[in-house]
Amino acid sequence: MSGKRKAPQARDRVLGAQLRALRLSHTDLGVEEAAQAAQVSSATMSRTENGKRHITVEDIAVLCTLYGVPSVQRSALVDAAQAPTQDGWWEGPLPGAPMEVGTLASYESVATALTDWSMALIPGLLQTRAYAMGVLSVQGVDQSALDGYWKVRVHRQTALPRFDYVAYIHELALYTPFGGVGALKEQLVHLGHAADRGLGVRVVQARVPLAALAHPWLMLEFPKDEPILHVELFESAVHLHPPAVEPYLRARGELAAASLSWVESRKLIERLVERL
Repeated sequence: MSGKRKAPQARDRVLGAQLRALRLSHTDLGVEEAAQAAQVSSATMSRTENGKRHITVEDIAVLCTLYGVPSVQRSALVDAAQAPTQDGWWEGPLPGAPMEVGTLASYESVATALTDWSMALIPGLLQTRAYAMGVLSVQGVDQSALDGYWKVRVHRQTALPRFDYVAYIHELALYTPFGGVGALKEQLVHLGHAADRGLGVRVVQARVPLAALAHPWLMLEFPKDEPILHVELFESAVHLHPPAVEPYLRARGELAAASLSWVESRKLIERLVERL
């Protein structure tokens, strides 16, 4: 993990986040312990995991061996490291691991602010179990894997209080009964009490034309680094890095201006609950 290197690029933030996720999921090692075992400084290990250092195939080999990562996951990382560089970085899930235990969860572990924009679903970080099971089942997740996905989602949800979190949710998402009408009602009650947990929920009413209607996304912001945008697909995700994030910063301003206040949003949600 030494020698002359290229300048860090967008792909290094993704690879670093994946390596951090593997350290946390496969070992009990802290950053300093992992650095010592890899025979590098703690600062070097920190820069590697934060994407502030160009990550080579050699780095991946050393750390995957140290963490006991299966060969199929190691090969996926090596392939990613050898791919062309780009501002938008496509990520397939590491083999054998749900998407949410990989790069996204690793980014969330160091983020300080999250902005969710969801058009057809209640955001995963605000979902109840019954509603989430309905969503995952429709998405084709195997029944035997549902509990594992839910445990990962709950783990992500427990971290919400430490974020400055705001969810912009399109009104149409409040009507689709994933998991059944009972599950939807429970979900809306839970959503209506989000403010009591210090979470921002603002509804974007139907029939309001916005550029943001193009697709949903999650923006992650960090104390010292530039923001990243996560766009979830069916079985993969795209991570956008500056300058590709700039249009979404403008879209966030558009959403803030067009959405109901959190008080008005809560009243709308409560009215919907009464009708179910």
